[in-house]
Amino acid sequence: MKMTPHALTQIVAGQEELFILDVRNEAEFSDWKIEGENIEIINIPYFDLLDGVDPALERIPASKRLLVVCAKEGSSQFIGEQIVEAGREHVYYLEGGMKQWSEYLEPIKVGDLKSGGEIYQFVRIGKGCLSYMVLSGGEAVVIDTARMIQPYIDFAAMHGVQIKHVLDTHLHADHISGGRALSEATGASYWLPPKDAEEVTFSYHELVENEDLLIGDGKVNIHPIYTPGHTIGSTTFLVDSEYLLTGDILFVASIGRPDLAGKAEDWVGDLRHSLYGLYSGMPDGLIVLPAHFGKVTELDKRGQVSAKLGDLFTDNPGLNISDETTFRRTVTENLPPQPHAYQEIRQTNMGKIQPDEEERREMEMGPNRCAVHDH
Repeated sequence: MKMTPHALTQIVAGQEELFILDVRNEAEFSDWKIEGENIEIINIPYFDLLDGVDPALERIPASKRLLVVCAKEGSSQFIGEQIVEAGREHVYYLEGGMKQWSEYLEPIKVGDLKSGGEIYQFVRIGKGCLSYMVLSGGEAVVIDTARMIQPYIDFAAMHGVQIKHVLDTHLHADHISGGRALSEATGASYWLPPKDAEEVTFSYHELVENEDLLIGDGKVNIHPIYTPGHTIGSTTFLVDSEYLLTGDILFVASIGRPDLAGKAEDWVGDLRHSLYGLYSGMPDGLIVLPAHFGKVTELDKRGQVSAKLGDLFTDNPGLNISDETTFRRTVTENLPPQPHAYQEIRQTNMGKIQPDEEERREMEMGPNRCAVHDH
């Protein structure tokens, strides 16, 4: 039987039990795999099972729901059928394979806005990316758009809103921004922090600190706050005075790394000032909504990623390094590997190279690695 990415998202977020047989090759599996609180996973490459699935049956518990996973679906469907023929029940294969898992977006309502309207988080669970749509009075703003723009277009149409503005908190290095493509498809204006956009090849609107964007008859305001450190242009958005969209500088379980543009030593001071200076002076009750998560344990039971700012100053290790030298060492040494193809992704987001769709997909494969504590 087929399992959709939506159904798998529900299993991961709900911390349900699932046993996964991943039949990709060992290198692909070790680089990036499906994870969950109650998910057990084993890797047996497809070619090792062509002569029969007995090696897998010995390792798969008969009582558990089984999901077979491969890169694009075909191999897992074949192996799944073999396992069913061997007498096993509750056997599924993942629709679209890891390719579709990497690209699937699950919209989840974060909450209502005081001034009227709502905010939604689009969870790209297979990649750890988070993007947002703010809706009010028939208008919408999309923030940190993923490469796949159709889900936002469909969602806006379903809710009867027009996308007016598309914003990026910074120049992304771990995934290709769909911001420019979405603005072109919808007629929305595209906004970037100017300090991150010095090398871009296209026109854009400059995000300037304290120059608010208003939607919904001017009732909902999106207030840009300059918070450099992950990049030199990193900008936080305070939405409706309640939600703090922190981009890649502050996550639920970690903080942003300053090295993806090769400027780690230069930007450490900015990073510390943004986190320990600017954020520490903001109200504890603000809801932090980051642009990424590192581990599925950061998702709540609904599949959403958020936290109160005050709680992060208690619980987040990256906000609890009082000694400046220790902080500098933490964010510049022993970092996780840099994201796959991150230089090419930055070039694409600047408009300097125009890879085709298959190349873009290949550049984005694998986990995001924007945080300091994700290893």
